[in-house]
Amino acid sequence: MAENIRIALAGNPNAGKTTLFNALTGSNQFVGNWPGVTVEKKEGKLKKHDGVIVTDLPGIYSLSPYTLEEVVARNYLVGERPDAILNIVDATNLERNLYLTTQLVELGIPVVIALNMMDLVKKAGDKINVAELSRQLGCKIIEISALKGTNVMEAAEEAIKAAAQTKTVPQHVFPGPVEHAIAHIEEAVVHNLPEEQQRWYAIKVFERDDKVLEMLKIEANTLEHVETDIKAAEKELDDDAESIITNERYIYIAQILKSSYKKANAGSLSKSDKIDRVVTNRWLGLPIFAVIMFAVYWIAMIGVGAPATDWANDGLFGDGYHLLGIGSAAYEEAAEEYGDTPAILEALEAGEKSYVTVDDETLETSDPIEITDEMAEEAKAMAEKYGEEGPDPANYGVWVPGVPAVIGGLLEKLGTSEWLSGLILDGIVAGVGAVLGFVPQMLVLFLMLAFLEACGYMARIAFVLDRIFRKFGLSGKSFIPMLVGVGCGVPGIMASRTIENERDRRMTIMTTTFIPCGAKVPFIAMIAGAIFGGAAWVATSAYFIGMAAIIISGVMLKKTKMFAGNPAPFVMELPAYHMPTLGNVLRSMWERGWSFIKKAGTIILLSTIVVWFTSFFGWTEEGFGMLSEEQLDSSILAKIGSCIAWIFAPLGWGNWQAAVASITGLVAKENIVGTMGILYGSGDVTAYQALAQAFTTVAGFSFLVFNLLCAPCFAAIGAIKREMNNTKWFWFAIGYQCGFAYLVAFIINQFGKLFTGNVNIIGFALSVVALVGIIYMLFIKKYTEADKLTVNVGK
Repeated sequence: MAENIRIALAGNPNAGKTTLFNALTGSNQFVGNWPGVTVEKKEGKLKKHDGVIVTDLPGIYSLSPYTLEEVVARNYLVGERPDAILNIVDATNLERNLYLTTQLVELGIPVVIALNMMDLVKKAGDKINVAELSRQLGCKIIEISALKGTNVMEAAEEAIKAAAQTKTVPQHVFPGPVEHAIAHIEEAVVHNLPEEQQRWYAIKVFERDDKVLEMLKIEANTLEHVETDIKAAEKELDDDAESIITNERYIYIAQILKSSYKKANAGSLSKSDKIDRVVTNRWLGLPIFAVIMFAVYWIAMIGVGAPATDWANDGLFGDGYHLLGIGSAAYEEAAEEYGDTPAILEALEAGEKSYVTVDDETLETSDPIEITDEMAEEAKAMAEKYGEEGPDPANYGVWVPGVPAVIGGLLEKLGTSEWLSGLILDGIVAGVGAVLGFVPQMLVLFLMLAFLEACGYMARIAFVLDRIFRKFGLSGKSFIPMLVGVGCGVPGIMASRTIENERDRRMTIMTTTFIPCGAKVPFIAMIAGAIFGGAAWVATSAYFIGMAAIIISGVMLKKTKMFAGNPAPFVMELPAYHMPTLGNVLRSMWERGWSFIKKAGTIILLSTIVVWFTSFFGWTEEGFGMLSEEQLDSSILAKIGSCIAWIFAPLGWGNWQAAVASITGLVAKENIVGTMGILYGSGDVTAYQALAQAFTTVAGFSFLVFNLLCAPCFAAIGAIKREMNNTKWFWFAIGYQCGFAYLVAFIINQFGKLFTGNVNIIGFALSVVALVGIIYMLFIKKYTEADKLTVNVGK
């Protein structure tokens, strides 16, 4: 069995590298950070080979040190020198992918090529002469399908065999003047290095690679000597050194493909191209994206997610539920028969001749209904039949009591104290349960987003949005962090490292968390369900409000001296459309979902305990102690909330409960739901009913928008601090996020009041001024001229 062998997995983004890594390592993965940087480092033990470690390098297009990912990958390959490189190549896009291969084979490390997506190539009728391609590149090639798991272990086994060799000999020969210069550089500069490494270093010296030149510390007279050869080659070939190498690599690749690759329908459009003519169309691209995202959120929030979440909230974390629905129909029939009996009996007892009904969702009362003698007799009969409490669901079918009922019964048997029962039931169960109740909706959403990413559609959206972003002075590269940030803001912020331009990178860091992350989904669902009757447009609007906030912020910031300049160029590979495997989609869904569940079991658990304690303890006339539900306004949390509630009053929700929920949301955005579950869920009404009473639709939407756009959770704030690497920039970012969120929520509330007839003249006037200011920055103010020099992130 092979021992102590390190295999590096290298390839272009979207070539299937992560899928291959998962297939090779399974659950034997461990995640850390690369030395000196916070870029995630993924390693894993090869299945059935405990002595073989597979390292998943960041997806890169070349070994040029332009982005942090390229720097990290190159430093590992050149400095750590793994025993073998498994280069995953997208067979549907050979020309682009082989550019990296031509560089890898020059490193003097054994290289094995895993030719991925061969099933798609064969399906299209194309032919690749693998033996000829292998001969011309000088390394072994294995045909695989990472998605279907075809030949993946064979590719790894071949890499283990290759590790026993000394090197892979590059077959590519540059034009005479270049080879002449490289030979001189090998002799004068890198002759002390191991023979297999000399060619790669010589080529990099020829390209005048800053990092290599800095590392080699070449003497001035030697550097002057080789510079003469480089300039001679540049003069003869009429181009700069780096461009010469780049062009020659593509000429070499074209020659290889001419003899080893034949397209079945040369010149005709592939299926992916035909689809792209529609989904990336200049006019249809964005509307199609809007429709798809609306469908995703409708299915996740209403179609499939809502019934599952209702079951979790009302059943699992509520009173209970009928197992497999057994008995639910009989209970509903009995409940319908029982009808308005409680209201009629209460009215008769009070001597009234009419009664009103209350809507369970909105708590709105009906017009008075006159009680006839027949209705009175029927109500008494129903009370006798079902009891004054009405039909008990536990008497129908197979009834499973909810978590609160089970824990409450257990605490009662143990004879626990009032405050401990309150902590567990009203604090932990109510708070954490309110958050976990939305897990079904989140899993459905993550499942659908994972499918869109895996099939290749999301890559197209980056392309569509680049065209739009560029009109506003932004780069489509900013969409990649946004896309990653849909799952979690932390990796989204870290993904900004792919942007070379320092100004654009900082601006992307500041605005990425405007996109709703997974942690905000329960909060969005709660507001949509409680205040807007579960309308799908609320969740979808949250996504597009985030995108609009990024565009608006980008335009305004680009017109300041701090961020002025041309947007970073955007180059992205569009993978062929393919049907992802169920296993990969489920794995992606579960990884995101499990991360959320773990957070609920740690951070949110601790937060709910703190919120409960500060909510139910305070000072009364008798002194400090536990409060009843009617005394919550005297609690510690109420006093703190009352001190800051005035800040949010112009936004329409100046009560201490909402103010406190927004602050606890800084710890973790899910905390907003947990806090509301505790503060609004006490008494005879549910949290949903209490929220419907506490917020108007305008104030509710203002509350939603503010918490979507303001500073993210502590983990993401920490990521912003690390990525900015500058205290002033960090505080500027947090200040801008909070200020922008406040301004937008303020405008929404003040303009929204126009439709409710409750206009505040001063507030409305200020909101008009704010809106005019934004419009001025967007459409009237000219872009500031600035130097075009971009800052290299990798330097």
